[in-house]
Amino acid sequence: MLDGKKVAAEIKEELKRKIVEEKEKTGKIPGLGIIQIGHNEAASVYVQSQIKGSKALGIQAFLYAFEDDVKEEVVLQKIEELNQTEEIDGIILQLPLPEQISRSHILQAIDVNKDVDGFKTENMGRLHLGEEGFNPCTPEGVITLLKKYDIEIAGKNVTIIGRSNIVGKPMLGLFVNHDATVTICNSLTKNLKEHTLKADIIVVAVGKEKFLTADMVQEGAIVVDVGINRTVTGKIVGDVEFEEVSKKTSYITPVPGGVGSMTVAMLFQNIWKAFIKNRRIVND
Repeated sequence: MLDGKKVAAEIKEELKRKIVEEKEKTGKIPGLGIIQIGHNEAASVYVQSQIKGSKALGIQAFLYAFEDDVKEEVVLQKIEELNQTEEIDGIILQLPLPEQISRSHILQAIDVNKDVDGFKTENMGRLHLGEEGFNPCTPEGVITLLKKYDIEIAGKNVTIIGRSNIVGKPMLGLFVNHDATVTICNSLTKNLKEHTLKADIIVVAVGKEKFLTADMVQEGAIVVDVGINRTVTGKIVGDVEFEEVSKKTSYITPVPGGVGSMTVAMLFQNIWKAFIKNRRIVND
């Protein structure tokens, strides 16, 4: 089992130690700006969990909430203000957005050195070129989790199912940067099973319950389940038919307690990285 919850807890504990030490040395702490537009209940719950998680590590989180009918230029003005605010090291945009707000416009307005979600075009470009920047949190979490379990990536056949800008495409870049041989599949891929059966590592991110079944996985494969789905009974499950697939794998991530936990930890890690860079702090 790839225990993302355990690994994420270890990462956050180490970040907390560094933040406490830095505060004692300089009096400075990392700051996160959260942009939320509208009153989506699920989004509000997630934002509050981010604020709570930040506080637990010693990160100061600031919520900038706007009404559903806010004009895009008002949000852009706020982002420009946060770009210039020294106490804000990272800026994240909470989804969903109302129709009049362009996600692309907002993301591209965020300073590249405060783009802790890693979604800005420049950071995506840096990722695919293997250059230093902020990587999207979910793909970075997957790679970090594999490394924590000393799983060799170089030379492995990897199949990614799903080509989103948030997971699939950056996941492709990170695996390529780690010298894997990568196949990325989508809804139009023919004979998907042929691609998954030859894979040493399978990453599934399609948002469909029980999408990956045991007959699609070779013995000893590693399966990373990025999906989050809610069943009719309210249970949270991934994209993998876990009970049967887990019998064939050498490692598999659970849902919950797998990739989701790592995503959150990587966000906090990016905030720390931004803090070190933006405040020009020497990181011991």
